[in-house]
Amino acid sequence: MTDIVQTILDFNSGRDPERLLMKYAKMRTSPYVFLRGTCHLFYDRLQPDSLPADAPTAWLCGDLHLENFGSYKGDNRLVYFDINDFDEAVLGPVSWDLVRLLTSVFAAAGSLRITQNQAVLLCSEFMSAYGSALESGKASWLDRDSADGLVKSLLDALKNRPRVEHLDKYTKPVKKSRVIRYDGERSLKASNKEAARATALVETYAATQKDKKFFEVVDVAHRIAGAGSLGVERYIVLVKGKGSPDENYLLDVKQSLPSSLQKRVGVSQPEWASEADRVVTLQNRMQAASTAFLDAVTTAKGKRSYVVRALQPSADRVALDDESVTFEQISGVVSQMGRIVGWAHLRSSGLQGSATADALVAFGASRKGWQAQLLEAAQQCARQTVDDWNTYVAAYDAGAFQV
Repeated sequence: MTDIVQTILDFNSGRDPERLLMKYAKMRTSPYVFLRGTCHLFYDRLQPDSLPADAPTAWLCGDLHLENFGSYKGDNRLVYFDINDFDEAVLGPVSWDLVRLLTSVFAAAGSLRITQNQAVLLCSEFMSAYGSALESGKASWLDRDSADGLVKSLLDALKNRPRVEHLDKYTKPVKKSRVIRYDGERSLKASNKEAARATALVETYAATQKDKKFFEVVDVAHRIAGAGSLGVERYIVLVKGKGSPDENYLLDVKQSLPSSLQKRVGVSQPEWASEADRVVTLQNRMQAASTAFLDAVTTAKGKRSYVVRALQPSADRVALDDESVTFEQISGVVSQMGRIVGWAHLRSSGLQGSATADALVAFGASRKGWQAQLLEAAQQCARQTVDDWNTYVAAYDAGAFQV
């Protein structure tokens, strides 16, 4: 117990106490949320010898799980469904991405109200779709025309969502302008010093843009989102956009930290200008189209770096745990996720040490040889996750995580 408790405390040291308490409380709720909040622990526990030895090297998401896919408007203003979090992205064997995603399926079984046998079927569906995508040798994408099922419904809803509806979730009109709502669910008040820091970052970003007035800061707040990154310095920034109050835009400004995989994956990594540069470069490389406004910004002294992008609300993910969702619908989404991951690995092939498309095609074609091994490894990882979560729950209830 002491090792797990201390490992988690050490990893989260220095984070904002208010949001860190939220993270710890979330991790108490289920093994699945615990898995999402402890990517570092997952890779501490992972036994590389349990994974296929012939897995090619590729650019990885690093923190691949069921909730790290979502819809967004790209910088071309079209709507896509894709991997949407690259904080942990590194160069490594493709099996590391796959085993984490498969583990998340088993860990989420209770939340999805599915049996272990059904979880196995979902994992098999994911691996089959991933292998087929690789074998095709061509990276494609999911948009409103190519998606189906729940993903298509999500993309249709986003396409038709008025800007004001999006703004109203996070802000409220005040006279002829807007301010961010401090609702304790999406945002919290930032101090004057923190607001000034976020404003300076956006001004640095704006200086590189053609329309600098578009990014004039109107308001700033702390952002509450996700599980793993809660407590990391992160802001919602309301900017002027095309005009107040209803043509404002919202930005997500998030500090980038080193990847949890970097010292464990056993593959030499390129030297990046900053951690944010790593995240932005690999997101651009792996996504079908970049998220709007995506860029890396560094503080004046160069000690911290941040990713700036258009704010994508958590509602823009497929709610697989909704009571109305059927197993067949979940299976359809998981299959599309498998193709997305395959396309991301293909799209970034042959760059800075990643395997060629030919090597990925061959791996996809040989999927019958590695599916069983990955499935067994994921089941073992899921059992370890549940054991670690039970240890965490006991420690949490004993007060070990009251920061």
